[in-house]
This record gives sequence, structure tokens and C-alpha cells, in this order.
Amino acid sequence: MDFTPTEEQSAVRELAGRIFGDLSTHERLAAAGTGSDAELWKALCGAGLVAAVEEVGLLGLVLALEEQGRTTAQVPFAASCVYGVLALSAHGTAGQRDRLLPALREGGTVVAGAFPASGSRVRATAESELTGVVPLVPWLRDATHVLVPDEERRLWLVRVADAGAEPVETTAPWSAGRLTLDDTPADRVGGAEAYEDVLATARTAFAGLQAGVCAGSLARAVQHTTTREQFGRPLSTNQGVLLRAADAYMDTEAIRVTSYEAAWRRDEGLPYGTHALTAAWWASEAGTRVVHAGQHLHGGLGADLEHPVHRHFLWGRQLDAYLGCGGELLAELGELIVAEKLAEKASASEEAAVRPSVERAGRGETERPSVERAGRGEGVGA
Repeated sequence: MDFTPTEEQSAVRELAGRIFGDLSTHERLAAAGTGSDAELWKALCGAGLVAAVEEVGLLGLVLALEEQGRTTAQVPFAASCVYGVLALSAHGTAGQRDRLLPALREGGTVVAGAFPASGSRVRATAESELTGVVPLVPWLRDATHVLVPDEERRLWLVRVADAGAEPVETTAPWSAGRLTLDDTPADRVGGAEAYEDVLATARTAFAGLQAGVCAGSLARAVQHTTTREQFGRPLSTNQGVLLRAADAYMDTEAIRVTSYEAAWRRDEGLPYGTHALTAAWWASEAGTRVVHAGQHLHGGLGADLEHPVHRHFLWGRQLDAYLGCGGELLAELGELIVAEKLAEKASASEEAAVRPSVERAGRGETERPSVERAGRGEGVGA
């Protein structure tokens, strides 16, 4: 494994960091309220960051999403890249790619995702129409299209204009909405394997976003505790503060390295389902610990709803809920590992059964018919 970014991936990370740092300031975030920053989204697309995802792969996207997470920038970058650019590049038809990818690269088309599909009540008819309700779709209010899995985990692309979308406010400003489908026309995307692949991609990408959220929270906590004094010395000189910050740092690094590994494996064409679940578990469990630590290390300031660190806390908790609770992710990971082991054993048994025949054929030996053996008195009962 080599997670060293390529020259192109490093360039994407640096450019993303510069744009997010310049435009996603505390003042602009406060002014945006719960909506997205249209000017920032225009700058990202104009700089070619969305279009570059097709070239730099999932690892390049994870690196860019870390920079978004550091500033909690309010744009549908992760959603549109995962559910739009990467999903259509991997599973879309030639017609779908030609029709949608150019507009996705420019930012005029934005795709949200009605993921995950657990407990989905969306039904598809033979006429390629969908019926059902998805209570919460992040960035739905910014989207022109939604990637929707039905109850059988088939993927469909729906135009928001053809469906019903109502605003839903969450603690994190993700321009979320409620999606209502009533015999809504939809385009099928990919085959039977598409849902699992897109879900694993999403888990990896949002784990990378969580790594950035945690890194930003920790950086604010470090800055606060090294400059804030109590009893004549900085807070950071207290052992309890140091240990809490050190634990948060280790948790952040665990989220980062597991998301890097899952992204790298996808880009290399290797199985990465278990690795995506591992990254999601770390992002959910450890991410919650980190943003709580960041808030606590600010003392009373951390409880101020207007303080920048509180935004990291809200994002961390929302990503925890979006990725799934740790227990559910561990249960799914265990089931997937067992299924893979059983598949390996079945494959090994089949190979062992076939090998003797192949070896005999290689030596020029053939199996004599049972009738011929019986005619000569050969057999089990002879």
C-alpha cells in the first residue's frame, strides 16, 4: 500500500485548501445560515475541482474533502462528486455520461443521494417510475437530480423537478430536504452491484470529510489551549488537557488512514467494501469523540452556539448519524467478513475438486467408463 498522493492529487488538495480557506470564513458561514454558499460553489467548479475528480479518483476527492471539513464549508461537494461524478463514471450508460457529466463538472447539475437504503420504502414499477418517501436527503435543496436506491437496492436517477422536495432543517447546514416520489419517472443506473459500490464510495468520502472536520476542531482546540491562560500558565500545560488532545489526535489519524486505504483500494481496482466500513466506523465512533473533545477543551466558550468550534461539533455529530452508529456498522462489517470467508472456502473446495481431473488430463490419463470396468469385474462390489 502506498498512500503517497500523486502530483495531481497534491495539486487538488492544495487548491481546495486555498479556496476553502479564503472563502469559507466564519463571517461568511454565519451569513449563509443553513444554506449553501453559491459563490464558493461557483469558485470550486470554476477552478476545475469537481471535474478533476474523474482523474484523481476517490483518494484525490478524500484529500479535497479533508480541506472542506477543516472549514466546514457549506457546499454540496461530497454529494455531487460521489453520487454524481463517480457514480455515473463507474455505472452510468454512455448516454447518461454524455448528458450529465459535462454539466456536473461545471456545477450547473448537482446530484444528491438518498442513501443509505436501509429500510427504504421506495418502490419501482415496470414503467421505470418510483413511489415512496425519503425523509432526509442532504443537499437536496441544492440538487437538480437525486440518486435513489429502491427497496430492492437498484439505483435510479430522478430529476428533482419531477418529484416533491420540502426543506428540512438539521443541526448541520446541509440544505437538506424531504423527497416525495409519486409515480416519478426515473432512469436506471448500473446493475445489481452498483448500490454496494456507490455506498462504499460514499462511506469512504464522508469518512474523509469527517477527518477534516476533526482536524479543524482539534486545531481550534490547540490554538485555544495554548493561548488561554489559567493560574498564570497556558491551559495546554495541564496534563489532562494534553492527554485529551493527544487522544483526539490519534483518533483523527485513525479516521484519516482508514479512509485513505479504502480510497486507494478503490482507485486500484481492489475489493474495498470491508475497508470502507472500517473507515465509516472510525469516522462515526472516533469522530464523535474528537468533536466532543474539541468543544470541551474550549470550556464555556465551546457551549456558545456562535463560536466556530460549535460548527465542527454539529458537523461531526451529523456525519456520525449519516454514516450510521458504530454498532450497526460493526454488525454489517462482521457479516461481510463472514460472507467473504465462506466464498473463499467454497472457491477453494471447488478448486480442490477440479484439480485431480486437471492433473490426470495433464498426464494424458482418462477415466474409463463404469460399464467397461463392470464388464471386467471391476467395481466397488467386486
